[in-house]
Amino acid sequence: MSMSTGKLTKIVLLVLGSVGLYLLATHQHGQREAIRQAAVALTPACVEKLGRYGLARSEHYQSPYALQRTGASIAVQGYGEDDVRAIQRGCNIIDDTQGSLAKDPGRERWNAPRFIRGTHVSCDHCHQGIGDKQDVAGNPLKGSLSLGASWVMADMYDRFTGLLSPFEFRQMQCYINSSNGYKPNIADDVIRDVTAYSRFLSAALELKIGNHYDEQGIDEIPASATPKQGDDYVRGEAIYKKKCANCHGPQAFGLETNGRLVAPALAGPNAWNMQSRNYFYYVSTILPGFICRNMPLGEENTLSNQECRDIAFYISNLPRPAGDRQGPLVALQQQILMTVLPPLMRLTKSAGGSEVTAERVLERDQSRP
Repeated sequence: MSMSTGKLTKIVLLVLGSVGLYLLATHQHGQREAIRQAAVALTPACVEKLGRYGLARSEHYQSPYALQRTGASIAVQGYGEDDVRAIQRGCNIIDDTQGSLAKDPGRERWNAPRFIRGTHVSCDHCHQGIGDKQDVAGNPLKGSLSLGASWVMADMYDRFTGLLSPFEFRQMQCYINSSNGYKPNIADDVIRDVTAYSRFLSAALELKIGNHYDEQGIDEIPASATPKQGDDYVRGEAIYKKKCANCHGPQAFGLETNGRLVAPALAGPNAWNMQSRNYFYYVSTILPGFICRNMPLGEENTLSNQECRDIAFYISNLPRPAGDRQGPLVALQQQILMTVLPPLMRLTKSAGGSEVTAERVLERDQSRP
């Protein structure tokens, strides 16, 4: 009798546990559906961007951007209310990933920071102009990591893994390495909404499926594109101080003013990790290309290839988080470096020795014929 009672109790507990999990899942699904149906409070930059591209619920969509630039535009399938909200949320996520402009960051950004270590990283730091960086005349900029141009490539060959990676999978890689974070589920609303926004950009710019555009990805700079001076840490430090430190801080740990992030960290716990493709020692061509084509803001394409490689070499020698493949010992080492080196560097700089040496090296190299 007691054995039968014990079995019955286990069955009842199992059923109750299953019902509890079902009710919890149903409740969470209802919450997510409520967010999907809610009106979207756009960031100021997204108001301007989506307004300029004429996003609205309609049976057909015709790009105002293409019409203005070419005098002609092709009408394509329009967007329903759900589509418009997904595109708006995707724009917000790119422009304000951390949710600093949102009243309820978790709700309005799908808790996007849960995939990111640190408090600085936002998609717009790399995908500038909310994924569509242009000059004052409205021309897309070469090597500016355009999300629209990336989306039209559909499955892209990844030379690092040898795989054809869909657009959603490339997003997941950004969270793991460029954001020094965690991989979201490929069906997560964060991935879905960013994809919806990227697809809309491709329609607004009238980009063709399968074509390669100059604004897609990075215009990489190899060592062969320099005057064979080699990548120099001291030279890079001097150029960094002159061109970058005012925004990113003297130690490249980012700059915050009155709680607002002015420029993101390039080193330290809030930066990308040692497994990111931005890391010079992992692949030495990507970060120099990004610097040359996108930095300093308002002065893009003013640095030489050698200067960009020197800055990238200097930045990558500063302390930063270990990647997923480095293991616990390297992670501990990097954590110690990020804790110990900054005060030591400040102490060294106050003595003036390193700064004088860097400036002298820069002057020496510039005086060479």
